[in-house]
Amino acid sequence: MNDLFADTPSDRPEEVTPHTAAQSASAPRPVTDTPPTNPNPMLDALLDHGKLWRGGQMTTNAHVIPTGHAVLDPFLPGGGWPRAALTEILLDGPGSGELQLVLPALKRLCAADSHDSDRWISWIAPPYVPYAPALAQAGINLARMLVVHARKGLDVMWAAEQSLRCGTCSAVLMWAPNTNTKALRRLQLAAEEGDSWGVVFRETRTQREASPAAVRLRLSTNEQGRTLHLLKSRGGRPLRVAADFLMG
Repeated sequence: MNDLFADTPSDRPEEVTPHTAAQSASAPRPVTDTPPTNPNPMLDALLDHGKLWRGGQMTTNAHVIPTGHAVLDPFLPGGGWPRAALTEILLDGPGSGELQLVLPALKRLCAADSHDSDRWISWIAPPYVPYAPALAQAGINLARMLVVHARKGLDVMWAAEQSLRCGTCSAVLMWAPNTNTKALRRLQLAAEEGDSWGVVFRETRTQREASPAAVRLRLSTNEQGRTLHLLKSRGGRPLRVAADFLMG
């Protein structure tokens, strides 16, 4: 006897005759419109939380920012950049097209009909001074831009973490080539707390390092042009595509 089965009251097995089987099949069954009782409402509330990701599931919640690139959205969970999370973009060097990649989403956050329009977009330790006329022409609201010229590594981290956590920044862009996994984990938690989209630009050489970012991409350039690699995406699919859609 398999121990997984409970003991029956009698040693003799119950006999099922054709007569008793027909009676059982034809017997009226109670009909009720009452929905089944929820055995664990706290668990259901947790599973319905927008920030919870379940493996193998392509999330459909609206807690994303459309990338503005038709070739990229279908490969990301929910069809866009994840809010309240980190996006990590690996580069051969500054000026590799990273701003063209995120600019449509920043424009969306600045739009007058966006509920994020009154929040800030923070730039932490950019390698070059952002060119205001070009950003304004691209639809970025310069009045809601905040540029922090932090120089030392710890200052960069502190400014980025505070910006992500404060709740008044819709997006935080950070150039931090020497950031490690432990620091990225702190930034991820800060982004969740502040409901902010954190974007970390790092060097390609860090690709083999572990990363808690929800989305991780690599933007590479060679003689044939630019290539975008989607290395990691919770619930999304891998992607490798020519980045011709990035102008400049």
